[in-house]
Amino acid sequence: MKFTLSWLKDHLETEATLDQITYALTDLGLEVEEVVNPAARLAAFTLARVKSAVQHPDADKLRVCVVETDEGDKQIVCGAPNAREGITVVLCKPGDYVPGIDVTLGIGKIRGVESHGMMASERELELSDEHNGIIELESGHVGQKFTDWLADHRPEVVDPMIHIKITPNRPDALGVRGIARDLAARGLGRLKPMEIVPVPGGFACPISVTIDPALKEKGCPLFAGRLIRGVKNGPSPDWLQQRLRAIGLRPISALVDLTNLFTVDLNRPLHVFDAAKVSGGLRIHPASEGDSLLALDGKTYPLREGQMIISDDHGPESLAGIMGGEASGCTETTTDVFLESAYWDPITIAATGRALKINSDARYRFERGVDPEFTLPGLELATQMVLELCGGEASDVVQDGAVPDTSRAYKLNPARVISLVGMDIPEAEQRATLTALGFTLNGDMATPPSWRPDVLGEADLVEEVARVASLSKLVGRPLARETTGVPGPILTPIQMREKAARRTIAGLGYNECVTYSFIDSASAGLFGGGAEITRIENPISSEMTHMRPDLLPGLLQAAARNQARGFADLALFEVGPAFHGGEPGEQHLQATGLLVGATAPRDAFASRRPVDIYDAKADAEAVLAAIGAPAKVQINRKVADWWHPGRSGVMALGPKAICSFGEVHPRVLRDMGVKGPAVAFTVFVENVPFPKVKTPTRPALVLSDLQAVDRDFAFVVDAGVEALTLVNAATGADKVLIESVRVFDQFGGDKAEAQMGAGKKSLALTVRLQPRDKTLTESEIEAVSAKIIDKVKRATGGTLRT
Repeated sequence: MKFTLSWLKDHLETEATLDQITYALTDLGLEVEEVVNPAARLAAFTLARVKSAVQHPDADKLRVCVVETDEGDKQIVCGAPNAREGITVVLCKPGDYVPGIDVTLGIGKIRGVESHGMMASERELELSDEHNGIIELESGHVGQKFTDWLADHRPEVVDPMIHIKITPNRPDALGVRGIARDLAARGLGRLKPMEIVPVPGGFACPISVTIDPALKEKGCPLFAGRLIRGVKNGPSPDWLQQRLRAIGLRPISALVDLTNLFTVDLNRPLHVFDAAKVSGGLRIHPASEGDSLLALDGKTYPLREGQMIISDDHGPESLAGIMGGEASGCTETTTDVFLESAYWDPITIAATGRALKINSDARYRFERGVDPEFTLPGLELATQMVLELCGGEASDVVQDGAVPDTSRAYKLNPARVISLVGMDIPEAEQRATLTALGFTLNGDMATPPSWRPDVLGEADLVEEVARVASLSKLVGRPLARETTGVPGPILTPIQMREKAARRTIAGLGYNECVTYSFIDSASAGLFGGGAEITRIENPISSEMTHMRPDLLPGLLQAAARNQARGFADLALFEVGPAFHGGEPGEQHLQATGLLVGATAPRDAFASRRPVDIYDAKADAEAVLAAIGAPAKVQINRKVADWWHPGRSGVMALGPKAICSFGEVHPRVLRDMGVKGPAVAFTVFVENVPFPKVKTPTRPALVLSDLQAVDRDFAFVVDAGVEALTLVNAATGADKVLIESVRVFDQFGGDKAEAQMGAGKKSLALTVRLQPRDKTLTESEIEAVSAKIIDKVKRATGGTLRT
């Protein structure tokens, strides 16, 4: 929606500046897209007077002028034929940018004579194409701003154009008067009254109008018009042409221009028919199959059955509410016109316009909703303007149908408005705001005006009061607290644990994935799912038919997609629910990580190696430590089918599994399209027990100032004995002194069997002893070492390697 400042002031009596108006428009919800202010490029130029003009000593067509300026007398060399003593001119000083020639002036020499600026022509200031001489002004004083002189004598030259964005629910703002009404309600001026005096008809209208009964209820509730004979359709007045050009419309003729004016000025689209080209009466009816219309844009549109058209006895003359026809269009020879004003159903207009792909100002407004009660008053105002611009005599008004009843009322609750808006708006101010916007108040019931089809409930009344009061005045206030004292935690313990797991895995270098909770049946079957109880009744695609039984399939699918695009080394993770049933609550929270490829890029130090089970185990232990799991857990091989049977394990606390880790089964990798190696871990977040005693702080850090003692042991055991069995046995030898036990060497194979016997291997442990109250003596260390040897021997049958 485009309009000029002077156009706005035709409806709004205001002293507000352009900046105040544009700020208020955006604040009211009519967002300003652009402001084109012609005065901005002319702001630097001032008026000056030529005191003398003499011939240039070295050029016949140049004059050396002494010019009186607000900075004193300046010497300017000028080549204009009208440069002479005594005239008032427009001065461009050194440093000024001249838009017409795209030059920033400086002090220069012209044929050896210094020139301090220039005296401008109209073309050099982009005021017109006139360049035969410099501008001569009949008034003005030295130093006066040229923009001020233009505002007094040629205001149309410096009239700012404002372009605002209109939301679909504000059709009233598609007219300049509607915009002025909003600004008046805000307090930026007073809305000027609009007087509507009916034009008496001098004769009966020879053109009748009828609406098909099927369209009166929905398509066209009201159609009215009148004949105006004896008009002269010439060019429209300068003020009207300038107004249309300012908003990007091309003036055509007086009759066409005034309909464009009413469209933008009052949001009242009109149409004029050349009455001499209309045969019989006008009918508003649905189109028949095979009908077509040559429209005013020069295109022929084939019409679909049911689309609303206006026809005479010869056939279609206009596409109702969208575009007129070429056959009955007005020309310079037109003497009799039929002026139409109608109300069209927005849905019908929108459907027809979209089907025919016609965009017009009329369609744009009718499909959003014009004021139905302004149909006949708009006809009267348009008739008056036709008579003023083109002369002629008007007939009686002919019409069919009636103004549709749009009356409705909603309760205004001032206290509710204050509660919802968060601003203390007095009831009197609320009522004054609605009254200024055109609402009618009867007690606590507010009736919206006919031009506001968007107001459809009490909430809309609140919005109207709020936007006029300005939400920019809202003051931030803290919400009232329900209880006093230290507020309780917002996140639940599980949410805190989930947050800790996510941050820990990300800190280990993994990239987080957020995959769908739905997967395909085949993938679900690989991970123990795919049963009927987890099938989706109405899946969004064939690849999302079941609830996921585990997070691993989604991560493996993501890995396959990345590998297909050339990314071989991946570290992916996800934290979220997996589903073991179809009922509410039949889900469990998992934190799953996946490593694929190698641990590092290739380098000169052989740092790169394939990922293995111990990478997954170490990361899983870090996550468990972050969420508060006990440091000592049992590890067993009760793994699910999608894990490698010999290279995976389960960390458990008694019968409850808290983590699975290891290599993904090769069969699963093949079916999922992932190129190995691939290792993973899954932490069952909810299975980790919470501490029995909850404290707001961390437990005290226990450190010892006594020297720790490390002792190494190498045991010969059967080749089938697991290292974990030795570690657990050694750890239980003395739970007070032994701080840690870890494996640091394994010797097996043919060489080991040659030295130690068939079916044997060697496992080496390092045990750290940490005294608490005194330094250990050699005898105490030997006593603990003997316990370790004895424990391992009883648990595994192993002997100390000699």
